[in-house]
Parts: sequence; structure tokens; C-alpha cells
Amino acid sequence: MAEYEGEKVTADDAPSGNMVFEPVLEEGVFRFDCSASDRDIAHPSVSFMDSKLRDIPIMIHRVPDYIPTFECLHGNQIVTIELPTGTSLYGTGEVSGQLERTGKRIFTWNTDAWGYGSGTTSLYQSHPWVLAVLPNGEALGVLADTTRRCEIDLRMESTMKFIAPAAYPVITFGPFASPIAVLTSLSHAIGTVFMPPKWSLGYHQCRWSYDSDEKVLKTAGTFREKGIPCDVIWMDIDYMEGFRCFTFDQERFPDPKSLVNDLHINGFKAIWMLDPGIKREDGYFVYDSGSESDVWIQKADGGPFVGKVWPGACVFPDFTQEKTRKWWAKLVKDFTSNGVDGIWNDMNEPAVFKTVTKTMPESNIHRGDAELGGCQNHSHYHNVYGMLMARSTYEGMKMASGKKRPFVLTRAGFVGSQRYAATWTGDNLANWEHLHMSISMVLQLGLSGQPLSGPDIGGFAGNATPKLFGRWMGVGAMFPFCRGHSETGTIDHEPWSFGEECEEVCRLALLRRYRLIPHIYTLFYMAHTNGTPIAAPTFFADPKNPSLRTVENSFLLGSLLICSSTVPDKGLDQLQHLLPSGIWLRFDFGDAHPDLPALYLQGGSVIPVGPPLQHVGEASLTDDLLLIMALDEHGKAEGVLFEDDGDGYEFIHGGYLLTYYVAELQSSVVTVKVLKTEGSWKRPKRGLHVHLLLGGGAKLEASGTDGEELQVRMPSEPELSSLVATSENQHRTFLENAKRIPDLGEHSGQKGIELSRTPVELKSGDWVLKVVPWIGGRMISMLHLPSETQWLHSRVEIDGYEEYSGVEYRSAGCSEEYTVTKLNLEQSGGEESLTLEGDIGGGLVLQRQISILKDGPKVLRIDSSILARNVGAGSGGFSRLVCLRVHPMFTLLHPTEVFVAFVSIEGSKHEIWPESGELLFEGDLRPNGVWMLVDKCSGLSLVNRFNIKEVYKCLIHWGTGTVNLELWSEQRPVSRDTPLTISHEYEVRPIP
Repeated sequence: MAEYEGEKVTADDAPSGNMVFEPVLEEGVFRFDCSASDRDIAHPSVSFMDSKLRDIPIMIHRVPDYIPTFECLHGNQIVTIELPTGTSLYGTGEVSGQLERTGKRIFTWNTDAWGYGSGTTSLYQSHPWVLAVLPNGEALGVLADTTRRCEIDLRMESTMKFIAPAAYPVITFGPFASPIAVLTSLSHAIGTVFMPPKWSLGYHQCRWSYDSDEKVLKTAGTFREKGIPCDVIWMDIDYMEGFRCFTFDQERFPDPKSLVNDLHINGFKAIWMLDPGIKREDGYFVYDSGSESDVWIQKADGGPFVGKVWPGACVFPDFTQEKTRKWWAKLVKDFTSNGVDGIWNDMNEPAVFKTVTKTMPESNIHRGDAELGGCQNHSHYHNVYGMLMARSTYEGMKMASGKKRPFVLTRAGFVGSQRYAATWTGDNLANWEHLHMSISMVLQLGLSGQPLSGPDIGGFAGNATPKLFGRWMGVGAMFPFCRGHSETGTIDHEPWSFGEECEEVCRLALLRRYRLIPHIYTLFYMAHTNGTPIAAPTFFADPKNPSLRTVENSFLLGSLLICSSTVPDKGLDQLQHLLPSGIWLRFDFGDAHPDLPALYLQGGSVIPVGPPLQHVGEASLTDDLLLIMALDEHGKAEGVLFEDDGDGYEFIHGGYLLTYYVAELQSSVVTVKVLKTEGSWKRPKRGLHVHLLLGGGAKLEASGTDGEELQVRMPSEPELSSLVATSENQHRTFLENAKRIPDLGEHSGQKGIELSRTPVELKSGDWVLKVVPWIGGRMISMLHLPSETQWLHSRVEIDGYEEYSGVEYRSAGCSEEYTVTKLNLEQSGGEESLTLEGDIGGGLVLQRQISILKDGPKVLRIDSSILARNVGAGSGGFSRLVCLRVHPMFTLLHPTEVFVAFVSIEGSKHEIWPESGELLFEGDLRPNGVWMLVDKCSGLSLVNRFNIKEVYKCLIHWGTGTVNLELWSEQRPVSRDTPLTISHEYEVRPIP
């Protein structure tokens, strides 16, 4: 064991100190442990392709540039790495929010995070990994190699901190010369992305759900009729018989083979969903065979764990065992005989309904293989469950046909999942924030070793507007994985569902993607062989430039820069984009539009693209090739094209063609030729076309035969200036005359679509609030800025902060439209406030004022009332019987670490944990004017203070990952002079 400065400090000797290290894997990679004994007891690595690579030291004499320190406290190992001032931090895997992660804190705990926001701290996947870009442009990667829940705290500038149960090693990669060098080294440890079949790079259309084979074929047919490119149709959960995996509904999908055959004839592939929850039902062949093979996850008492998911009571395969993975793989192999082209693993965090934690108990038992860690409870294997399921699915598809590459999509994952499956960014929302955030999320996944990802284009939950959907398709068509998907109950979200203008933008965006598939497929080959990213942040073009490190509305696809607009009120033509230094030349395919991204090619680059599509199925391999090139300051450019048969594994054995093209300017002539080739695959007989970019969108064109030299004569300086000026004028005119997607009101296409409205936002002091007056005055966001915690669990249509006018659930006040009667945005000098009012019938209104005081910026105050405005004759001046019921639904970020604490009026102390279900407190058992939602994991409490004279009952209701802390007034009639009121306030405080 190597020691730092000759001093050996172990966790046994002291509770803190410098970590000890050994070089592993390759030069520049180090393993750190608190002590030699901690090294010996660390669990095997699940993230490494080969755990031995982490455990066997190599003979390298270099010492690390940065030595982590550790502290062991309360069973946790706290690792801190301090880096030079000006270091930028990235990575942390699948996370929402900003690209540059400094100031953020997340927790690696795979969570069914439907409707997540920018402040959500745990999503569907766990990547305890940070990529640090140093001030000089060099980069360092740090992996906390633990499967357990891990806190990644980046709130201190240029400092990273990992907190997880002891003991676990930390692996550092670098510093190396560039971020790409770090990712390449990381891939030597965790593996590279699987090589996807070429068809999977087309557009995918999905919905929960296309609920019959008739609907599937109609959707596919409409794509072809309208000339909109699409290669894949997805079948969500409703294709099954009663949600039983590996079955087909006999009425709606009676002949899946025939359905898939029809899809194949029309150029489509079919992907089908499989969840881990297996219905507990005797006679169901999957349950029977699994029980016979003893593959189910066990409770602590040894019996199979049963939890509710879509089919009802379910058991769950224990994918930590080889026998279970083989059992599942055999089921998958048989399932693919129905013509299944790909499989979608959903709900595999694993998600469990009707539980506060949204998952199974951590006390459950996995009888894992020794190389994974052996028999452990669920807290050890929770984060890798989804990856192991994806691995089993991948292996089953590979068994079915060794001549085809599997395509698997997984929702849950871990470091290393990219070896088996693509991923998407989960159940996002149809709003502009999530459109903007989707770029950063795809980039973060790529920076964490998972390059094959993309969002649900248009948003999964909620209704997109035409402009939002078109803009999202514009940028989504440039992501590595390109799929549109939407939730049941929403309006249709196919490209033609939003009117003619949006449909045309979607068509242009997808035609653009298909032309770029040769370039994207080449990037995937490079990613598969070298571990390089597909989509990379803009700063990768110049890591030394600090101004590029927070750019979030552009990204790189190799040498291609994609610049998009993600703000609703400005198209691309109204924004200025920050370009990296050097030569960047704009180009398009004659498809420039304010709602489509701008494309720039880096000087010195050649990218291969396909010809204009004459059809929208898979492109012919013999189609002509187009090279787009931009010369550098020395008059040179180079690029590469990877080709094979688009599927299978012949490329591993040399059955491919890798062509290196080069262009060079000499004496006003640019010569384009093949510099060298690799592979035994025969070059197709095809024409070669060259577009040499000149600037301003201008270009020179030339044609020849691929494989032969081709020459392009450069224009004189006056001719060049004229070409550029003419092109710029044409481009400007093209954008001015483009038919833009309507913003407000009904559009010219489909009628009856209600467009989304913009929530009212209050931002002052410690709080940012969003309120939707048009549905019950609901507050859908309650973001605490200092802690970046989103306390409310909500979407526009349901949940969040609501108020009712009766004791029954969802009585009047919950869904009526409210009117904003007053909105003070720091204009009065006293406070920022919003006053809303909703008519709840019978002459009654429910009025609420939300205030953030100038002299108390930490406090959010809410004053609510039921007022009698016009009580009917004969009523004696009083209304019907009413009760003001405040009903906020709070998110539990760490459900097992959260409780409600208060002291009752009669003096007793209470800690109410999720296991209590629902409890009502009346009389002297009511909280004495204050109760707190305490999160031990985050170290925060949400303090709710209220006027005890106005509150007659307090209700606690624990839900799935949520808790309601309700305040009830007395129940009585009201008159004009006797309103019902509840005044209360919220404040976030650190717990001792």
C-alpha cells in the first residue's frame, strides 16, 4: 500500500486524515482508501467491467496530484477533495438543474421521480461521479465506488465531498490534459456504450399508450403519409394482458407477430415494455417458473417480498443472482420470437406503489453473487437493480439472435449501465424549463459515461403547446437518442397534432437528423471503441475558456456545434450565441427556421452526411455521400466515416469500413481525398459530393466518385465576399418569411386543444413560488433557494398546495378557476405578494394572499379565508356549512429519513414517522402553533407556524414519497362579518 509522505493514516488509527493510495488500471488512475483494513473489507466493484482491475495495483511511480481527506463519523465515510480556485464541477450523472454543478448537492438513490423539478436531488439513476475541469483546462474525474446511498456535496467552490456508509474506495482519473482524456480513461474502467443498431438512431414514436394494434398501425401509417421520418413505434404497458409481463392482450393485440410484420414491411421496428414487477398469480407461467426456480427477492424473514405495482400484488426477480439473470434472459429470448426488435425496462428502480419510499424495504434480502457483493440487504443493491435487470434483458436479446445487436432502454441505472442499455431522462414535464434542462441532462449523462440518452421530446406529463413541441423537436432531433413520448390523459403529441406550422418544423428537424445519421453513427463507433462522448458541452471545444463552462443552450456533436433557443418568446434569429474561439461556419440543409437550432462546423473539420431522403425508411447503403467541410486557418480539414451493415457484430472482426477524408488548400484549389482506410468492408459504389463552407452560410459545391480525388477551385476575394453577402441576405430573408409556429390561441390545425398557460411567479428573499390561478389557485412550486430544495410535490393538474371549503377530500376550492386580484412585485416597498380569489358557489369566495416580507425574507406567509360575498335571501345572513382546509402535499426527498415533529398544546412531544399512515390531532393534542417536517438526511426542516386560535384540527397523511400536513378550521356557516381564516407561514431551518 502506497502512503502519502511516508505516513500511514487509517480509519482504525484515527477517525480522519489523508487517504492512502495505490495506482490501478493505468497511469494516472489511483485508488484511495481510508486504510489498508478498509481496502480489505470494501465490497467488489459493480461499476467496473472487471472488479479485479480496481483491486490489483500496477507498477507506476507517479503520485497523485490531489490527495483526498477522509472523516469517519456515525458509520459514514466522508471524503473531501479540494481543488484550485476556479475549478468547474460537472457530472453527477442523471440530475436536473444546471450544467455546471458547483453549489449543488445530490443523493444517489434511484427514485421514481415523476414530475421532477430543477431542485430534485434524486432521480432514476445513480452516478457517484464528478468531473472537475481545472482553471488551466485540464480535468480530473472522481468516482466514489459504492452502490449505497451517497451524498455528493458540491456546495463549496472548487470542493467535492462524498458521504456514504463506510467503507468504500475512491478512484481518481487524472488530472489529464482534457475532459475527453478523463472520459476515455473512465471507459477503460467501466466500459463503453454498447454499439447500437443503426436503425435505433432514427426517430422513435411512443405514447402511454397506443392501446391496440389498430392504433399502432394507424400512427405508423400517418408518419408515412405525411412524409415525417420515423423508424420505431413503441408499445407501452397496455399491450399486456392485465399488465402481466411477457403476455399480449388477446383482444387489443391478438397477433403480435402479424403486427410486427406489418410494421417491418413499412420500415418500422417495434419496441415493447417489460417491468420487473411480476404478478403473484398461480397459473401465470412467469410467476410459476420463477417460484419453481426460487428467484424472488426475499423479505427479512425469508419469504418472497410482495409489493403493489401495475398488475396488483407482485413479486420481484432478484437480478443479483446469476440463476435469476439466466431465467429472465430465457424469458426474453422466447419473447423476442414474436418479432420484438427492442425492449424497454421501466419501473426498475424498483418502483413500488402505495409505499412512502416508492420502493421496497431496505431490509429486503438479495442473495447476490459473490462477485457482486454476496448476500446483502436491499440498501446495498437498490441502486444497481435497474442495471442488473437491463443486463439480463440485453443478454436475453443477444441469445435470441447473435446476428443482431440488442437494443434495450432502461429507466433506472448506475455507473456502467451504458454497457447494456440506452436511457432517457424520465417522466419530465411539458414546459419550457424542462426543455431547457433536457440539454444539460443529456450532457451530464454523457459526462458520466452514458452517452446514449435523450428526453421525452415535448414532455411526458402535461400538454405541450405547438411552439414548445416544435422547439423541443428541433433540438431533440440532435440528441443521441431521439424519442417523443407522452402520458396517458394528455392531448395527442404526435408531430402532426399541433397544427401545420408545428408539423412542418418537426418534419424539417427529423429530415435534418436523418441526413446527419452517418456522422452520428460514426460518433457512436468512436464512443464504443474509445469512450468519447456523443453530445458534449460547448466548453469541450475550448476547456480553458471559463465563459463557455456555463453555456447550456448549445452543445457539440463531434466537431458540429448545435445552438438552440429554449426560451418561449425568442426564436433562434433573436438570440446571440457564444461560440468557442476559432473558425465556426454556419450551414444548414436549406431548412433554416427560427424554431430550429443553428448548425456550425468547426474549422478544420469534415463531417459525412446522407443525401436528402427520398423515402423515410432506412437509408440505402449505396446512396451518395455528402461531405461538409470547413477549412482551418492553415487551409486544411479532416474527418472520418464509419460504415458497416448497420447491425450485427461483423465490425468486431474487421467487417467495417473506416474512411479518413482530408482536404487541403494549395494554390486556390482544395483537394479532397481519402487519406487512409481501415477494415475489410467494401466501399459502396457511389457518388461523392462536397460542400465547402465559406462563411455566412455560403458554400462551394463539387461532385465526383467516392474514393477518388476531387478538386474544388476557390473563388477570388471579391467573389468570396459577394457569395457570403448574398448568402447572408438570403438567410435573413428566409428566416423573416418562415411560417412560425403560433404562440397563443387556437392554431390552424387541430381544434379544441387547450394551450398551457404561464404560472404566476413570485421570487423574493429565500423563495421562488409558482401558482396556477386557472386550476384552484394551486401552488405548484415552492423552491427554497438557499438549500435548492423543492418542497412541493405537484404538477399543474393535481397535488401541490391546495385549499378546500369542506371536510371532504377535494371539495370546492380545489379546481375552480381563481382570479389574481392583486400582484405586488417589489413595487410597494413592503413585500412581494399575490392575492387570488375563487368563486366556490353559494355567494362564497376562497381568498388567499401569499406574501414574502421585505423584513423577513426567509419566511413565506399565507393568509387564507372563506368569505361570504352574497348570501342568499332567507339564509339569515349565513352561508352553508363550510370548513377551510389547507392541503399542501410535500415531497419526501429521503423518505426513510423524514418525520414530523411537534410539541402538543398539553406539552407532549411527538415524532411522527411514515409508518404511522394517517393521523388526526384535535383538542390539546394539536401542535402548539408550530410543527416541522424534518429531513435528517439533508439536515433541513420545513417549519410551519400557524395561529392556533384558527386551527381546530391538524392532519398528517403519508403517501408514496409524499406527506400532507393539513390545517383545518372549525366547521361552521359564515356571514359577511364572520369569515373563516387560517394564517400560517413556512420557513426552512437547519436541524441541529
